[in-house]
Amino acid sequence: MAGQSKTSPMKIRLSPDRRAALLESLTAYYATEFDETLSAFRAEALLDFFVRQMGPPVYNQGVRDAAAFVQAKLGDIEGEVYERE
Repeated sequence: MAGQSKTSPMKIRLSPDRRAALLESLTAYYATEFDETLSAFRAEALLDFFVRQMGPPVYNQGVRDAAAFVQAKLGDIEGEVYERE
């Protein structure tokens, strides 16, 4: 299945609309930057490669960033909501 790693249990799924938008963006970028046309087949192969290779690290970084943010807020929860007795 497209966008899935064969070695990882994590399955990154793109909605059809998101996939179409990314493919359009990729082909436009390729045409602008390299002055060549990127076939639909190659665009899909590149997108699948990027999702497999970059998806998990970017996703995991987002999880780490969110966890650090929540942890920082929880670390100061007493100062934020504590009522003097």
